[in-house]
Amino acid sequence: MNYFELFSLTPSYDIDTALLAERYHELQRAVHPDKFANSSEQDKRIAVQRTAQVNDGFSTLKDPLSRAEHILALAGIDLRHESTTVKDTQFLMQQMEWRESLEDIAHSEDPDAMIAELYASFNEYSNCISQDLAGLLLSHSESDLASAADLIRKLKFMAKLQIELERIEDAQFD
Repeated sequence: MNYFELFSLTPSYDIDTALLAERYHELQRAVHPDKFANSSEQDKRIAVQRTAQVNDGFSTLKDPLSRAEHILALAGIDLRHESTTVKDTQFLMQQMEWRESLEDIAHSEDPDAMIAELYASFNEYSNCISQDLAGLLLSHSESDLASAADLIRKLKFMAKLQIELERIEDAQFD
């Protein structure tokens, strides 16, 4: 299913999330199962299926990483169940440094400053990747889409690091 078509949006990494939310509410009103309470069982099932599609589409398109994966899936590149790793050695070295920094927080004299510094570093790196990704996803060339897939893999790793940092930060307050 092409969720961009469902929401009448142009496939793009950068979308108007307010417009997405507006169209989501319109679609929900149109297909909500309560509207079909007096309809046939088949119509009720179809309404439930359409509601599920609208919910899945909204979840996919509102999250930039899921949206990028959806764009690639529409181009025939499915990253959801793959196990390919990033081969960029510079990124792998940076990844090791970030992991070491995460481990060092517990022994730091100023863990709050270290946490803030890591958040800033993660955000800066992710923002740079996202800018590059937006341009690559507009292309239809195989090499650009392959590069976009690599950037999505990096963003997935960054999202995991972010979650790990949040977990460490929460542990600091307990």
